[in-house]
Amino acid sequence: MFRVLRNFWNDQRGIALILVSVTLPALIGFSLLAIDMSRVNNLHNDLQKGADALALATAAELDGRSDSIVRADRALANIVTGNKYTFSTTAGPPPALTAAGVTRRYLKSLPATDNLPIAAANVITDEITDAKLARYVEIKVTPVGFAAIFPATFLSSSASNSFNVGATAVAGFSSSVCDFTPMFMCNPYSDLESLGATLRGHKRPMMHLKIQSGGASVQYGPGDYGFLQTPSGSSATQDITGMFASTKPQACYQDDGVDTKPGNIPPVNDGINVRFDIYAKNGYDPATYPPAPNVLKGMVKQIDNKGNCSYVAPTAAQASSYMALPQDTCLPACSTAIPTRLGDGAWDRAGYWTVNHGAAWPPAGLDVNASRWEVYNYELTHPATGSEASSPQCNPQQASTDPKRRMIYVALLDCVANQVKGSGGNYPVQAFASVFLTEPAGGAPDADIWGEIIDITTKAGNGTLDNFLRDEVQLYR
Repeated sequence: MFRVLRNFWNDQRGIALILVSVTLPALIGFSLLAIDMSRVNNLHNDLQKGADALALATAAELDGRSDSIVRADRALANIVTGNKYTFSTTAGPPPALTAAGVTRRYLKSLPATDNLPIAAANVITDEITDAKLARYVEIKVTPVGFAAIFPATFLSSSASNSFNVGATAVAGFSSSVCDFTPMFMCNPYSDLESLGATLRGHKRPMMHLKIQSGGASVQYGPGDYGFLQTPSGSSATQDITGMFASTKPQACYQDDGVDTKPGNIPPVNDGINVRFDIYAKNGYDPATYPPAPNVLKGMVKQIDNKGNCSYVAPTAAQASSYMALPQDTCLPACSTAIPTRLGDGAWDRAGYWTVNHGAAWPPAGLDVNASRWEVYNYELTHPATGSEASSPQCNPQQASTDPKRRMIYVALLDCVANQVKGSGGNYPVQAFASVFLTEPAGGAPDADIWGEIIDITTKAGNGTLDNFLRDEVQLYR
């Protein structure tokens, strides 16, 4: 009897079956968990890809115009039904996201770090009035049900075999430009559409830009201009002035925020006026900083006793023979309906053409209401025949062949809405603008700049700045 029991105790045949029986529930449980993890991961990926696609498509319309949210909602509605998800508890074929399953809210800013939640201060509350301030969109996909295969209730009666899976994405739109001068100007209008409307056709108004000289704490207003820090963070006068003189400033700026140069710096007219063939003593080398191909500016060439070439204002006797591109005749006060320092596009075209070309206005090939920019370009192939030559007289051998040499490119800010001051940072840019310089910049203390705004970026413009512009839509969260 004892021998039988001892043999049975020492017999190991069939032990594998016992071990398998003991571990089989655990093996099956871990297998089900792996399957469930794969299913829930696939479901979340479906939803997240949909949220990402919706956020990117919606954010692409947030270009700072007053109808941006209307267009963004339209883009969201067009793409929302095209996104499918699987592995949910919804019966039938893979369902599509619907408008009821997606919520959105538009943001004017993001928290400083990603670990901070989006606060009320970041959210656009008035989507009509503040649509132009919308820079980001948050998309939330309503969570959908997921039923696990693993019997969680077997482990605990309070556990559930089903739960919800959702997704959230935040995307934003920004534009960046390169080869721009470190300067900003205050939009004479509060919106881009009104400004864009004035830039269509021939009759472009003149803009009188004045430097804000009241100090770092003074509020900038329409028509004021100021300086930006260089991309390297420099605020040195020499660096900023050099970028104005350069044919291709090594500067890139984004419209989601620019930093103004703290305080005031001396006028940068020396950097601007090299474009008119005017070089300060011990200033910029014409070989590196060439003049424009057309520098007609209503000034008289003179040679001093040392052979140095420069320009001076005409005397009273010469005044009738020299004329720069005229300012709008209505300035400085055109109309109560026209913003400060903005002309109406009416200037003495006939007088200018008679003085500099000795002929009646308009010449063949120019519209009767041609802008100063159009006249300037026409003179490149039809030089002036009057007392002043169109081409540079002091540095003719160094003249640039680029007609846009008399163009500067600046950031356009809503200085009133954003309370822009001389010292500050991260001011949002409405658009970037090209400004044709019609005459040399003034020196200290006024440093006035006269010019025509030729075009602006965004859909409110005419597209001539597209080669500078890089639109970027990206996910932030």
